[in-house]
Formats: sequence, structure tokens, C-alpha cells
Amino acid sequence: MVCFTSLIVLTSIFFPLGTMARIEQDLAPGAKAAILFDASSGRVLYEKNADNPMLIASLTKIMTAIVAIENGDLNERVTVSPNAEGVEGSSIYLKAGEKIPLHTLLYGLMLRSGNDAATAIAEHIGGSVEGFVYLMNEKAAYLGLEHTHFANPHGLDHPEHYSSAKDLAILTAYALKNPVFQEIVKTEVKTVYWPGEKWKRKFYNKNKMLRFYKWADGVKTGFTKKARRTLVSSATKDGHQLITVTLNDGDDWKDSMVMLEYGFNHYDLVSVLKKGQVISNKTYQNEDKEKFQVVAGAAFVYPLSDEEKKQITVQPLVSYPLRLVTQDHMQIGSARIYLDQQLIGSIPLEVKMEAESSVMMWWKQLFSLIVWKKGEEA
Repeated sequence: MVCFTSLIVLTSIFFPLGTMARIEQDLAPGAKAAILFDASSGRVLYEKNADNPMLIASLTKIMTAIVAIENGDLNERVTVSPNAEGVEGSSIYLKAGEKIPLHTLLYGLMLRSGNDAATAIAEHIGGSVEGFVYLMNEKAAYLGLEHTHFANPHGLDHPEHYSSAKDLAILTAYALKNPVFQEIVKTEVKTVYWPGEKWKRKFYNKNKMLRFYKWADGVKTGFTKKARRTLVSSATKDGHQLITVTLNDGDDWKDSMVMLEYGFNHYDLVSVLKKGQVISNKTYQNEDKEKFQVVAGAAFVYPLSDEEKKQITVQPLVSYPLRLVTQDHMQIGSARIYLDQQLIGSIPLEVKMEAESSVMMWWKQLFSLIVWKKGEEA
């Protein structure tokens, strides 16, 4: 049951925030760093050294993929350079001079973790590997990733190439909002046409979570000798999507599943406010005596435990004089949402004008007609 406080008139509006759940139990004992993250709200449900900058291996390719998707033409053919063919590590066996659709390379990047695909994509989108890395760091800054810096598009170890569990969760939540990215990372097997060959190729996803865990729908594995095993997983159950990140974790499949199960078993994605929901039962009116109500201008959903559902309060704050309201859906303030007296976010408040009765409309139209006719006669 959501508790509403009385409508308060203020001169300022507050913007969305988040909060972190407190858990004593170590849900990822094999990991040097880990996080359980709600994809829609950004709430941290569990964390362990989540802000520590660490080597991330091929989890880098999450950023490579979303930058390429946002900046490239998926149907455009990418010419493979000798530099891309010769890159070390995992490969989809590209050959210099081949012209491969960007869409195909993205599947090779995310399913097979091809370092050659990462390099070819980077050179195509950024003009050079260095140019593409600039775009990667620019996107990291845009997303507010405070413990992240990229030095290459594939994730091979480099002293200036690192991220944190929390930054990777934020990045993944952002990327999963893109339908192209979402479709790629949930694919178990992709069959592609290959230029110059009579047969098709099949890319099998290295992410075993898609087979191990019923609700899994992404996203990326990683490994280098220094970074050790790294993994970002996502899963969606009953419309509730969670993200886990484990860094330097020899038991990453198990730890990821334990975190996901904990999240789904202890938290429900609750609709705290629905768009258009009446905030105050009182009916207001402007200077023209037109009546209206104050309603939620957006929905607010948040993951809550059973106990926390009893601790939600909503404080409506009006920052615009209600007597000056002139039109429907006009924004007049915000509603702050609190969990156990801690601010977790806010949504805009707007007005919903009351529909006039047909009789009143008829009289108004008749009055306007009489005034107009008298004006004509004059």
C-alpha cells in the first residue's frame, strides 16, 4: 500500500535517484567483484567491490557492440584489413580483403567473441582503432561510468583498459534497451551467409547461461590470463529484468545464477505510480473556474521486497501556481518517492482537465454565437 502525503506547494523540482539494498550474505563467493542490478530502475540489489576498477577482458565488446549499432549501418559491408586479420586471441577467422556485413560481424563479436571482428568493426566505424576507442570513452563519459577507461575494442589486457562491476551493469542496462543489441545477445546459434562461400557459417554462443538458466537472455563472457573469467548475465522473469556481473570469478556460472535467483525470489518489480494516476482526490480550478485534478505524468516502477512495499511514501510537490493552469497535461511539479524515508526517485506531476458536460458546452457555444452576431450587427 502506497502512502501519499498531502499536496505541498514548492518552488523546486527534484530528479530521479536510486538506493542500494543491504545484504550481509556473500552471493558470489568466487568473484573478486560482483553486482546484482535491476535493469529498469538501476537499483543495486547486491554488490561486492562493485566500484573497484579491474581488468574486464571481452566484456569490453558490450561497449564495442552498442557504439557500432548506434553509429553504423548494419547492412553496410565492412572491408577486413590485414590489421584485423592478424589480431591475437579469439577469432572468427576473417581474411584481409573480405567484405562482411556489419550485422554479421556483430554476431561474430558477441557470440564468438572475435577479436578480429572487434578490430574490423572499430576501423570501419571509427576510421581507425584509435578513433573508435575515442567513441567508446565518449560513450562511457556520457553514461557516467566513473571507473572505466578503454584502450582497445576487444578487451586484451592493457594497463589503461579497465572497468568496474557497477559500470558494466550500467552499460549493459543501457545497451539492452536497444532492440538490435538485445536480439543479438539472446541468440544461442546464428546461421550467416559468408561472401565468397557456397555454404553458410554457424556462430554458437559461448554464453552457457543461455542454456543453464531458464530465464537468461544475455549477454557476454570474457577471459584473459590476467583478468581471468569475467561474465555479464541478464535474465527476465515475468517482465522483471536483472543483470549480474562477476569479475575474476572461477565459478561464474554458479555465482551468476545464485544472484539471479536471489533477486527474483526476494524482489518484485512494483508499479508504485501509473501514468495518469490521480495524486490528490481534491479537485482544483484555475482563474477561469475550469476544474482539473493533479495526476502522475509518468509511471514509476521499482524493485521492492515484501517488507519494503510497506515503506513506500509519495510526496507531491507543486511548483507552478495552480490558478494559472491553462491547458491539459501541463506540468506543474513533481512527486518524490521515498523508501523508508530515503529518496529513491521522482516523476513529473501534470494536470488533467475535467471534461465539460454537453449541456455546459452547448450554452458556451450559444453564448459565443450571440456575442458574434451582436458584433456583426454593430
